[in-house]
Amino acid sequence: MKYKNTLQKGTVRFVIFKENSAWYAAALEFNIVEAGDTPQEALLLLFESVQGYLESARKIKARPNILNQKIDPEYEAMWRALQNQTQKSFSQNLYAAGRLNLTGRNLGMLPA
Repeated sequence: MKYKNTLQKGTVRFVIFKENSAWYAAALEFNIVEAGDTPQEALLLLFESVQGYLESARKIKARPNILNQKIDPEYEAMWRALQNQTQKSFSQNLYAAGRLNLTGRNLGMLPA
């Protein structure tokens, strides 16, 4: 089976959204979700979690399936809505979406 993400390269999509009074950032392909008081804090916590997740996966030489998990349909719908902001399903609680480049030691943001 061929995987999109490997220990050497790939991308992970993310969304930032508000639910009640908390902000959340989710890494779709990794099923990691972080919460914060602001969208910026949630995104920073998500970046740190994704970095730690990748470092651990590389350290144990994990199989690529953990970098290509089944995506929660709710997060997938949010990501798609933010890609096409003219959709009626776009909510004011959705803040941002994008992609993280997994190549190398540091995460890098890519255009969504």
